[in-house]
Amino acid sequence: MTSRTERHTKGHMKRRAITRILALAVALLLLPSAVPPSRAGSLTTSVLGMFPKDVGEFVYVDLKTARRFSWFAQFKDQVVPSRFRQFEKFLAAAGIDPDTHVDELAWAAVMSGPKTVQAKAEPPALPPAKDSQDKASTSPAKKPAPVRAPLPEISGEQIVGIAIGNFSPDSAEKYFEKQKLPTLKLRGFTLYGFGAGTGPGDIFFFFIDSNTAAFGHRQELEKLIDVRFGAEESFLRNEHIYPLVDEVNGRGVMWAAMDDGYTRLGINQLLPEAAQFPDAGKLLARVKAMTIDVQADNGIDTHLNAVCGSPDDANAFAQLLQAGLLYRRYQEAKTNPDLARAIDSSTVSASGDRLKVGLALNNELLMALLRRNTFALRN
Repeated sequence: MTSRTERHTKGHMKRRAITRILALAVALLLLPSAVPPSRAGSLTTSVLGMFPKDVGEFVYVDLKTARRFSWFAQFKDQVVPSRFRQFEKFLAAAGIDPDTHVDELAWAAVMSGPKTVQAKAEPPALPPAKDSQDKASTSPAKKPAPVRAPLPEISGEQIVGIAIGNFSPDSAEKYFEKQKLPTLKLRGFTLYGFGAGTGPGDIFFFFIDSNTAAFGHRQELEKLIDVRFGAEESFLRNEHIYPLVDEVNGRGVMWAAMDDGYTRLGINQLLPEAAQFPDAGKLLARVKAMTIDVQADNGIDTHLNAVCGSPDDANAFAQLLQAGLLYRRYQEAKTNPDLARAIDSSTVSASGDRLKVGLALNNELLMALLRRNTFALRN
């Protein structure tokens, strides 16, 4: 039987996933119709290749473009969890203002069950060896091979991200050292902890260079660093997610690609009513992946593209989602008419084994949804 703690954990993960992924898809980059076409955000293979191979979700946001729009600050306040707002304040105190210094943001995530992992540790230098006369040798101290020490049990979601912008690593690191933050040394990099620095949920941050910074959970950051030294395969070798990233990279100011697990989680939260229809579980179980991209050109177009198990599955899923949307619209018509209008603007179709969902909103409707806190994170 599932325990109350397990149910709470799963429910919390689902709420975070829909807020982070699908709310982004629906609203983060729904650009006002009066603005000119936005520059399509894209990442080079050199940046994509920094990430470790095994991830279940990859998301990119062109923050520099998104900040131009009046709705962005209000939207951000609704969807960013409080812990990450605290992390932003932590960085701002060190002279790294995410609202001005970060132009682009990419992050990857992996979801896993509870496990204890072996974490790498940078060992201290050994004392100098002694010669036959018991005198210290003048040869430099040697470091033993990196050792592994167990981390606390890790469960749920682990993230790793890259921020691209303009930074001052020296001044920021001096501030971190003055604050006596917990640090971790790995392959010449100094990772600064946000939190105690010992828990599996603690976030670490470090600079790669003056234009690139990395953040995330310790386990995934270790993998990211290992990629740089050839000890870990990069995301470019991910046969499931990378081809999907290649499809959407450059298509909009925000795009994302998800594996089967994240896709099912997202669809379940986007349209929970649809999951109650007969055979919905079987269809969801066969969904392989999903991409999201948002484009703007005298209007907005948000696209969700799910890879289904077969063309028949895609057609059946399209019918199921259409029914689910109608039911959702009926539910929202009285309590949230603006959301009902947004649902009216959606389209659902099937093409081969792809399920395609589109959403178009104008600036007026987006602002109305924001005023109702439609995208607010709910604990």
